[in-house]
Amino acid sequence: MKKKFDKYWYYRHSVQSPELDLRFIRNCYRKLKQKEPYVFREDFCSTFALSCEWVKMGPLYKSVAVDIDNRPLKYGKEQYLSQLELHQQKRIQVIKSNVLKLNTAKADIISALNFSYFTFKKRLELKKYFLNCLKLLNPNGLLVLDCFGGTQCFERNEEQTDYGKFIYYWDQRHFDPVTHHSLFYIHYKRKGEKKREKAFIYNWRLWMIPELKDLLEEVGFRKVHIYWEGTDKDGEGNGRFTRREKGEECESWVAYIVSEK
Repeated sequence: MKKKFDKYWYYRHSVQSPELDLRFIRNCYRKLKQKEPYVFREDFCSTFALSCEWVKMGPLYKSVAVDIDNRPLKYGKEQYLSQLELHQQKRIQVIKSNVLKLNTAKADIISALNFSYFTFKKRLELKKYFLNCLKLLNPNGLLVLDCFGGTQCFERNEEQTDYGKFIYYWDQRHFDPVTHHSLFYIHYKRKGEKKREKAFIYNWRLWMIPELKDLLEEVGFRKVHIYWEGTDKDGEGNGRFTRREKGEECESWVAYIVSEK
């Protein structure tokens, strides 16, 4: 019998790198603040894989996972949370909520990764989110976002990555140059099977670094740092991010935006 298609499993193994993300985030905090972060909040967390990895770092580490969709939260509880030791499970708080309406305990770090905050298409909505993050960070807190762009993002295209047993497709279907509203799909194809269309659908506004930086400073973040991804010998992203004042002109880029309260 063919194995059931589990889109969250394929997402975890094609898009997410919780260990690498958390290593970068924790090292950023250590370098900027000269101390250790212990409370981590994962907004738009989906199956909250990062939150589960965070509490594995030690008995003082706590995480809060927030998402508005109960389906991935349920999956995360069944597939990831259940695999942790009991004392680790007790240090994770899972919240089904709109991130704009949160009033959680304060965190050392708040993250919104995989471009999830692109769901806010209006500046006032995004401003409200950033203000709430600022309010719910500890005095030495950091807000960590990721962002992508490049000339390739302004045209319809589809990229594929072969992971051996399956192929991952990133499909940019539409981009409006006036509004920056964009439509993206993720497709998968397992070996010997038909392509599974639209496993994930993203109807976003493509926010750019200058407007994000301006808005973060406007709401009150003291410093906003840009960490730019380096390239390998083939000109592809190498997964190593360094703090930069200027980027590079390229077809496709990824960066972290790290804001200090």
